[in-house]
Amino acid sequence: MAEKFNRATFTKNFLKNITRIKNPDEMLEEAKSQGLEKTLGVIDLIILGVGAIIGSGIFAVVGIAAAGAPDGSTIGAGPALVVSMIIAAIACVFSALCYSEFATMIPVAGGAYTYTFATLGEFAAWMVGWVLMLEYAIGFIAVACAWSNHFMQFLQGFSHILPAWLSNPPLWLTNDVFTVSKMVSDNPGIHVPTLFGIPVCINIPAIAIVLLITAILVKGTKDSAKMAGLMVFIKLAVIALFIIAGAFYITPDNWTPFAPNGVEGIFAGAFLIFFAYIGFDALATAAEECKNPQKDLPIGIIGSLIITTIVYVLVALVLTGLMDTSGSVPLEFLKAPMAYCMTLVHQNWAAGLISLGSLAGLTSVLLVLEMAATRILFAMSRDHFISKRFQKIHPKFKTPVLLTWTVGILAVIGILTLNLNVAAELCNYGTFTSFIIVCVAVLILRHTDPNRKRPFKVPFSPVTPALGIICCAGLMIYKSMQASSSALLFPVWLGIGAIIYLLYGFIRNRDNENKIHKQIVHGKEIK
Repeated sequence: MAEKFNRATFTKNFLKNITRIKNPDEMLEEAKSQGLEKTLGVIDLIILGVGAIIGSGIFAVVGIAAAGAPDGSTIGAGPALVVSMIIAAIACVFSALCYSEFATMIPVAGGAYTYTFATLGEFAAWMVGWVLMLEYAIGFIAVACAWSNHFMQFLQGFSHILPAWLSNPPLWLTNDVFTVSKMVSDNPGIHVPTLFGIPVCINIPAIAIVLLITAILVKGTKDSAKMAGLMVFIKLAVIALFIIAGAFYITPDNWTPFAPNGVEGIFAGAFLIFFAYIGFDALATAAEECKNPQKDLPIGIIGSLIITTIVYVLVALVLTGLMDTSGSVPLEFLKAPMAYCMTLVHQNWAAGLISLGSLAGLTSVLLVLEMAATRILFAMSRDHFISKRFQKIHPKFKTPVLLTWTVGILAVIGILTLNLNVAAELCNYGTFTSFIIVCVAVLILRHTDPNRKRPFKVPFSPVTPALGIICCAGLMIYKSMQASSSALLFPVWLGIGAIIYLLYGFIRNRDNENKIHKQIVHGKEIK
């Protein structure tokens, strides 16, 4: 006998509703009946993983991690940056193993959002999905603007060939409004058009790359993986060039003292370098599109981490061998450390190729971030948190076309309106939160559903998930103790997400349950 139909309300069975979990078998059945096309193999996954991880971190953050920030807010690890990278990689491995267990057990779109729904319930799943939008959607916007900066630097290298309007266009056509506002305040002589006293800024390169990446994703995940493969090949070739060419100019004296700022410098470097590893978790969001997720996903996730760690360590050895990072360093080194080191040893041709490699690296990151954002929203649409129209699959390309273009258009709006420095910091909090939740979810499902088939099991559980929680929570606390507006804005973001759930997501889910209930009752009456 069906339960009595009740109008959606916040007061009746409220706690029961917000903690309602979704059975993994139900998730698998939904994915089977209305899922995405399975096109990704293990090589595709490794390419996507390396493409997501090796990006702006290795081309920019590595300099600050080695020598410290110019304002003194962060101390550097010096040549001990190699140790910092290994520590950061180990911290990531704990979470990566937890992602691998879930991705093989519940190979459907959504990543951490889906795993939370299976263990902690409806409200927690919505909040994780909301937090993941910080990591992927807003991160996508921030990286697009970083791509714009590198692209303009690349064009400026051809200023003797290209016309001035292309190699050195007006600032308001290549920057966001907050960056331009600061430039105008520092230099009132800069001319920028205004509307109601507010600078009008249109970051054309960033908007163009967003629209291009969106169009590529609409054509299909396989084509996207091919493009990511090309970008990964280019940037790995460029990094290999730096390692091989730079090895001939290493000065061993630059490696002493090995740790100029001691243990504190090593861990400060690990904190920064941790963000250069972010991206492997995006592979879990594409689980539904894997041909053999039970076997390929753990290899893709762990394999991409191993490859990037080897690359990072080799870069760190050459970088600190070319540049003395125990004292003050030029600002150019902090902005583009590998390219600067090549100019330092008079290999300008290599510096130009490294700039090209940085563009390829950022392009592959953009592709994976937007793909991850759309797959999470696709899963949330399937669970009635957002409109079911977003579940529409393109008849030819088998991709969520409306959802992909929606994310692309929202990214364009974000490029025009967001303070990207604050947004980038908020992304880090979103990443830490999702890693912690996945580690917790593994422990919960081991207890509530111990007999479920697990093609891949986290070794040494519960120790491994617990270490993942400790590492991520510790880094979050470390960041929160520093003076930063993002530490205050993250709780605000969570509060906004909770309000949206209560006023929209909760009611929408109850209405959907009511419709199902009516159909059941109506069917019995017909009988």
